[in-house]
Amino acid sequence: MKVAVLTSGGDAPGMNAAIRAVVRAGIGQGWSMYGVRHGYAGLMAGNFRPLGARDVGEIMQLGGTVLGSARSPEFKTVDGRRKAIREMNKEGIDALVAIGGNGTQTGSHELAAMEFPVVGVASTVDNDLYGSDITIGVDTALNVALEAIDRLKVTASSHGRAFLVELMGRDCGYVALMAGIAGGAEAIVIPEVETDPEDVANEIRRAYKRGKPHALIVVAEGARYNAAGLAAFFKEHEQRLGFDLRVTVLGHVQRGGTPTYADRMLGTRLGAEAIHQIARGNTGVLVGIRQGELAATPLGEVVAGKKQLDTSLLELAGILAK
Repeated sequence: MKVAVLTSGGDAPGMNAAIRAVVRAGIGQGWSMYGVRHGYAGLMAGNFRPLGARDVGEIMQLGGTVLGSARSPEFKTVDGRRKAIREMNKEGIDALVAIGGNGTQTGSHELAAMEFPVVGVASTVDNDLYGSDITIGVDTALNVALEAIDRLKVTASSHGRAFLVELMGRDCGYVALMAGIAGGAEAIVIPEVETDPEDVANEIRRAYKRGKPHALIVVAEGARYNAAGLAAFFKEHEQRLGFDLRVTVLGHVQRGGTPTYADRMLGTRLGAEAIHQIARGNTGVLVGIRQGELAATPLGEVVAGKKQLDTSLLELAGILAK
């Protein structure tokens, strides 16, 4: 067999560990392995290169993806996907492993619907992908966020100020919620729960009344009142509120850096499992972790499903902030 692997969408720490595992597990099956450069755009362009065991050596500790990634509007069309399948057929590719998040797995599903064997690997720092309780890149992103929060709390305490830090997550508040709890934030704002800016201001006041030397607010980028919205509100009402707000937006800083042990192991386990699924003839699925175990979820369920966030943790965060 000939099997190709690609990474698509936003990069995530641990992707390289998954690439390494896919290639070496495939070689262990006696297959020929190929890498696709620049995601689905590279797939349509026939940008394949053979990958041996040594080609994926010394990449596990690297952030990002050695295969590169790219957005591809053309691949969203039927003609674009037909072009990709033609290129794979021309190269003699028998199956594809696609490492990425929601957009990537939507593409995987569309290829599977056109009867091309494909297995997805759950990878996104947002942790918003249905079919896996945790995805590649999340642990590293959380640790980067926590380091930033810890540093901000030091300067916030030194100056007796209120700081707001915005974290990535698209429309999912998972990273903000978990980092906010672990970082001891006074308030957490996420898309899943509507939050009034006045409530945030009240939390800051209460923190100071309790004798805290600082106040820290963690907000998800997808919240209605994200960093820009809250900063504008506090600026407009600065005289009435009695304090201003310092804002830090981490943005793509969370994607970079050396993948943690957890992300290296998760990438390794999911990459190897993708090959095992292909070997068993079980394609059209996403491999992920569910209830601590490796699991294969049909891609149709993945693209139709919506991952639920445990918002009861927000109540816990409020209790702990006291």
